[in-house]
Amino acid sequence: MKNTYIKLIAYIVSIQVGFVSCSDDFTNLDPLGSTSYENFWKTEQDALEAVNSLYYYMKDDDMFGRGFFWYINASDDMVTGRLNATADNVKNFNITGDEGYTSWMYPQSYKIIRRANDVILNVSQMNISQSTKNRLLGEAYFMRGFHYFWLAHTYGDNDKNGGIPIVTEDNMNNEAGSYKRPQSVIENYEFVVEDLKKAANLLPLFTEMGEGDYGRAHKDAALAYIAKTYLYWAQYDSSKYADVVTYCDAVTNSGSGRALIDTDNPKKDFRLLHSHLNNWTSEYIWSANSGVEGGSILPGVMLENKGWGQYNGWGYYTPTESLYNEFEPNDARREVTILKFGDEFEFFGETKRYQSENSLSGFQFNKYMYEYTFENPVGAYINSNGNSPTTLYNTPILRYAEILLMKSEALIQQGGNGDADLNSVRERAGLASVTNATLEDIKHERRVEFAGEFANRHYDLVRWGDAAEVYSKPLYGRIHTDRSNPDSDYTVEQVWQARNFDPSYMHVWPIPNEAIISSGIKQNIGW
Repeated sequence: MKNTYIKLIAYIVSIQVGFVSCSDDFTNLDPLGSTSYENFWKTEQDALEAVNSLYYYMKDDDMFGRGFFWYINASDDMVTGRLNATADNVKNFNITGDEGYTSWMYPQSYKIIRRANDVILNVSQMNISQSTKNRLLGEAYFMRGFHYFWLAHTYGDNDKNGGIPIVTEDNMNNEAGSYKRPQSVIENYEFVVEDLKKAANLLPLFTEMGEGDYGRAHKDAALAYIAKTYLYWAQYDSSKYADVVTYCDAVTNSGSGRALIDTDNPKKDFRLLHSHLNNWTSEYIWSANSGVEGGSILPGVMLENKGWGQYNGWGYYTPTESLYNEFEPNDARREVTILKFGDEFEFFGETKRYQSENSLSGFQFNKYMYEYTFENPVGAYINSNGNSPTTLYNTPILRYAEILLMKSEALIQQGGNGDADLNSVRERAGLASVTNATLEDIKHERRVEFAGEFANRHYDLVRWGDAAEVYSKPLYGRIHTDRSNPDSDYTVEQVWQARNFDPSYMHVWPIPNEAIISSGIKQNIGW
């Protein structure tokens, strides 16, 4: 999104001046009426700047850099690669709601929701071209729905706790502390679907957008998140699986040419898929738009701590042996996804063989490393500031492969046949087709296809009812006798203890206590 962040200052300053109170971290609400706010919403440029601000937190470290990934790190796919008490407590489900690492996603999502409400309320009344108005309103509905989607399944449920407060353009000026949690998260899902349907009707296809608008919301993104919302909703109401199929098909048939990157060269296809070369191609539906000067820090967070003396990798989120072993031996995705000792890879223009004196598991995610392969990549492919280790690669949040696997899962859950869509993903990886695929086949395929991505392995285990059993087993790594030697022998050892996951309350995470205090809503039971 080349132009999205250029003109944020005026609008951000205006809302910061107008809305500062103890409720800011919950709904960013205060009475309207500041001079700066009243003088806004006059021109098309005002409207554009307001909509640009909706994307501000997409590049934030504590959202789609690490942020939500701390919850995904709780899965069996990875261990926290460095000694860190806070990160360890999150992974062990031993948290209180006071943790800094997980305190930002909730309030920052509500800030974006507030901004979206402002856009919806004001842009609809502005005297600007209808085509521009439609696009900007579509972006606002999408970004509101997208953030509610993440909030809803992270913090809400159907019976014990209910959903999360719904703040709209109609009630956003209610008194702080007056918002209540819906009885069920289904109310949130209904609201998300409603917003995303409005967005889909207003937004252009990605293929209709100019390059300067890449990274903005588009029709396929809205349709895709309707499908995923229905998938999560279906754990409470199985009739929603039919809607998953409908909206997955809507993405496929939208006219934008969605397809897997598949040239019948599995290893090359999957390697280049996870690179900046495919940022805007047919597979990427929604990503954290990134570059050498900002975006998702996830590639650097997963890189070897200190980057073998050449770059400031952070060394978090390291794969487990169980994830490595989940791949079939001839799966081209395995080596692209994970480095093990002795594997060859390119780094800063040199061929290296993987070894690590830092990795706690003996593995590293390779999926995000393409931009580090070049000679002198700093400033050209990766951020010159190792404390903000972004790259040119847009970190994926939802890919077309997930559309195919969601459809396959939904068909299987309805007693139908999901082979065709599942096998499209498998064939791209160089694997044989399966016949009469089962839910177990889907579980396997989602795990290996989306390892280390925001597709959210942890929540998959929760919604399938598998988390308690999976987390009751320790996690293992390969501990090498000489960590400086890629050819050294290793033993398989426990690197993370078994965890006591209690599905009666750990199926959701605690809402940050600051938000509980400022909003007056109830905390999730058990935390």
